[in-house]
Amino acid sequence: MLPITSGRVQRFLYSALLHVALPFICLRLIWQGRRSPGYLDRWWERFGSVARFATGMPVIWIHAVSVGEVLSSVPLIRRLRAVFPEARFLVTTATPTGAEMVRSRIEGNVTHAFFPYDLPWAVRRFLDRVRPSMVVVMETEIWPNFFAACRRCAIPLVMANARISPRSFSGYQRLPHLTREALDGVTFVAAQTGPDLDRFLKLGIPRDRVAVCGNLKFDIHVSRSLSEQGQALRRAFPGNRPIWVAASTHAGEETVILNAFKTVLRTFPHCLLVLAPRHPERFDDAAGQCKAAGLTVVRRSRQNPPTAECGVFLLDSLGELLPYYACADVAFVGGSLVPAGGHNLMEPAGLGVPVLTGPFSFNFTEIVGLLVDANALLVVRDAAELAGRVAELLADANLRHAMGEAARRVFDSNKGAAERVVQLLVQIRSGNIPELSPG
Repeated sequence: MLPITSGRVQRFLYSALLHVALPFICLRLIWQGRRSPGYLDRWWERFGSVARFATGMPVIWIHAVSVGEVLSSVPLIRRLRAVFPEARFLVTTATPTGAEMVRSRIEGNVTHAFFPYDLPWAVRRFLDRVRPSMVVVMETEIWPNFFAACRRCAIPLVMANARISPRSFSGYQRLPHLTREALDGVTFVAAQTGPDLDRFLKLGIPRDRVAVCGNLKFDIHVSRSLSEQGQALRRAFPGNRPIWVAASTHAGEETVILNAFKTVLRTFPHCLLVLAPRHPERFDDAAGQCKAAGLTVVRRSRQNPPTAECGVFLLDSLGELLPYYACADVAFVGGSLVPAGGHNLMEPAGLGVPVLTGPFSFNFTEIVGLLVDANALLVVRDAAELAGRVAELLADANLRHAMGEAARRVFDSNKGAAERVVQLLVQIRSGNIPELSPG
């Protein structure tokens, strides 16, 4: 008989609370579906009712909660498919934007499904229908019932590109028994950095089940064709205008960016702002803010190129950001002027574009540090600083070139995480893993 531990008791209470909250979870899903209909696509998968996978072919399951995690998984999946050509790949996300990114960024025979809610019966049903030979969870997703079910079914579970911010660490420490019991179901943790490794150790991962493997975001593929696409976009914009891309913006940031842009226009009246809000449900709101600011806006979804009179080109589409980074003179990465934690700085850096970010990039502390130390990143706090830095860069081609080349060197010198994680997964699939007792 299995011993009753504090962790098991807390997981029972956690499951009970999830069931009590289930009506509200459903209502929230419906509410999200009203704003973004993609949330209601295949809603039954969130309760474990995924199509059954054919037997006889090993399934490698990658869970990438949303856009950022999907982008991190792309170089890993590309290498895994070369190493395991006989395997079928399932990629799960929690958001429709993540699902769209899977469709646009991951080539070949990859199945997408929505990740099940962490209800014991939903998780069991999902695992029974998929029967994965291995599960890879990207970044920071700890689900007690899902992890326990994988352990019970003896399914190797690896946390890849794993990170824990100080804020998340404090949250997990509030339920130490539940967190430790969940992490008992993890075969190995491939941490991004040394501080991430230390936090996992403090949460209870044994030392022989965690190692620093680096950040998969450095391994994104930046092809020559992207630069060519960027140059083609520049030629399509009339007047050889300076271009500022402000990407992955959140609520509250567009106001700052538009105020900064109006200041920049005093010095560079022909500057074009390419504005790319992070979430599709905010596209209309961003367009309304541009018009309220007295700026002429053209929307990408209308399939019209920006005219000479256009001030803001609204990138209200998914999966197209990289070519616009490639045509930019300056890039600002959002989620950083508000406490959202920031977004992927390595995409513009890998393209040799000078990068700006706000003070709230706490999800990318290591990358920010590397770029700042290399003089490849500028951190701004408000509209005045943002306008000043953008104008400074637009006025100085030598400074733009120096920052862009420094960013590219940081990007190139930190590659290799994908290969390290793949080698780890090869070892695990061959059975060279720590013994897991039944959960």
